[in-house]
Formats: sequence, structure tokens, C-alpha cells
Amino acid sequence: MPVIKRNLTARSPLALICSIALVSVLGACGKTPDSPTQSNEATLSGPDAKPGIVASDGKLVLPIVAGRPGAVYFTVRNDGAEPVTLAGVHVAEVRRAEMHQTNGGSMARVDSLPVDPGASMVFAPGGLHVMAFDVSPNLKAGGTTELTLTFSDGDKLSMPIKVEKMGASDDATGAMEGMDHGSMEGMHH
Repeated sequence: MPVIKRNLTARSPLALICSIALVSVLGACGKTPDSPTQSNEATLSGPDAKPGIVASDGKLVLPIVAGRPGAVYFTVRNDGAEPVTLAGVHVAEVRRAEMHQTNGGSMARVDSLPVDPGASMVFAPGGLHVMAFDVSPNLKAGGTTELTLTFSDGDKLSMPIKVEKMGASDDATGAMEGMDHGSMEGMHH
């Protein structure tokens, strides 16, 4: 399925209708596998998929307080023969998404992330994660949205991710622990 993400930030009625239609279509794709033999990994084909890259276990944890940032967690694995560099992330229905790293109680933005052949990068509470700023009130726990990973060569990989409220799963309970929340105020890069 082609990713329709370019220039949808325009504030036109057509862009809004397209965004709503895309989220509706993706909602049907993001259902939990019905049997343990099905996989939740995204291995997409076509011009928007990065060959050899697999993403899995994606979720957006909604902020407890409206207006605060949410967090996105997932795993990306490089099954290709060449190193790749993750250069950006986009989450549908989120105005701005940034990769961050938590170390020793402080958080810093990460502009790019190399992924060697055979390696995986895990975005999880207390380490690498994506901060989701200005989360749409349309996103509700139990629903889905779309995460798009952009690589330094322009290739992309998109996948549906679950939307959860804080504390909905074991890994989400510590989602914001250890972060210096004061430094997030006014954070505009």
C-alpha cells in the first residue's frame, strides 16, 4: 500500500478528508493477529518499503494529561546486507514526532540512528523512544495509527501501530519514568 504522507500538513478540507480516509483504512489493517501463527511485523513491499528492514511491536502510548507528549515504541531490524540510517519518524495524527534517548535521567533528541546489518534497535521506555507532540484527540486507546520510518537515503517503511493509554501494558507503565519532564516544556526543534 503506498504511503500518502507528502504535504498532508496543508490545512485544506481535502487534506483533512484524505487524512481521515487514510486513518479509517489503516484502522482495519492494525487489528491484533487472530492466531499465534500470524505476525505483527511490517515487511512491506513496493516503492515506499526499505528492502531488508523489518519493524515490529509498534505502539503509541497516549499522554495522561491532554496537551502533553505521548511516546512511541517499536523495534526496527536490519536484515539487509548494508548498514542503514534511520533519519526520521512520522506518526499519523501527531503534529511532530522526534527520536529521543534517555540516559541517566535526562533526555536528548537523536537526529539519526545507524542500524548495522543483522542488528536491531529497540525503542522502549527508559531508552530510545519517539516523543509524539500534539497528539490528535481523535486517537483513542484501542485504536491504531500509522508509524512511518524514513531512512537517510529517502526510503521509507510504514506500519500500523496500536494506540494505548499509559499503564495499558507492562512496558508502558514506566514510559515516562526517569525523564526530566521539565526540559520538555517549550521544546521546539
